[in-house]
Amino acid sequence: MSETRQPKPVARGEQPAASAGVLPRNLATAHALTRRLKLRPRKLAGMLLLLFGITFGVATNIFAADEIAAEATEEGVDTSELHVPTKSLWDMVMAGGPTMVPLAGCSVVLLIFIFERAVSLRRARIAPRPFIKRFLHQVREGQLDRDGALALCEENGTPVAGVFAVAAKKWGRSSVEMEQAVMDAGERIATSLRRYLRVLSGLHTVTPLIGLFGTVMGIITSFNALATSEALGKAEMLAQGISEALLATAAGLTVAIPALIAYLYFVGKVDQLTIELDAAGQELIGIISAEAIQEAKGLRIKKAA
Repeated sequence: MSETRQPKPVARGEQPAASAGVLPRNLATAHALTRRLKLRPRKLAGMLLLLFGITFGVATNIFAADEIAAEATEEGVDTSELHVPTKSLWDMVMAGGPTMVPLAGCSVVLLIFIFERAVSLRRARIAPRPFIKRFLHQVREGQLDRDGALALCEENGTPVAGVFAVAAKKWGRSSVEMEQAVMDAGERIATSLRRYLRVLSGLHTVTPLIGLFGTVMGIITSFNALATSEALGKAEMLAQGISEALLATAAGLTVAIPALIAYLYFVGKVDQLTIELDAAGQELIGIISAEAIQEAKGLRIKKAA
């Protein structure tokens, strides 16, 4: 007669132990979620540090303004005199002069090409890892021959499939010949991936010059108005004219800095994707080259013996 096991009583304050299948499942879910988010510790720390710096700066300015207003109230000073007259964003844009029009156009072009490159340079569109792993596994296990590999690459249509197709066309050739073909294909793909990056480079070069041109023209206009005006209020007129002229330079830098950041980011992404394409091609060469096929045959003969 089999003995029925009773569940172990749980003491007060002690939580019951998790089942054997729950903990591994939770760990696997957390690991998959971490891989999907792709948040590296350094990148996350940098983002948090930047957010903390911005928050601290804004809070410091607010507290300082409140403290000045409180001290002025205690001393009996009218706090309405402490407020600095401000302008709306549209008024500042209009005060920047005619050069604000091409800078606005450059900003629109910048947003369009950043969005286009961000979509086009996704890893899933260039080198999807599931396809790479499945393709190499099938070739390694002998499930794909030359014609089958070419058909699968043509069906997939991604750049990494193009690299695999070039290598498959040289199936059974020497590794040196296959490596040269893969390198040529990788260079052609890298050139296509760098498309439109010159637009970003041109924007971050030209927009500061446009802003500087607007500033120079604004200062010239201010001095001309100052020379033809009366003696009273010349200093205020000059200060106002220079401040409005500098808005053009500020607008140019506002467009140039994001353009430079986007250019450097996408150049690095293209280089990383090119390295991954070359690594995948080299791995395929190590399977279907003449030297690799001969070595595999020798291993099978040794195992059979």
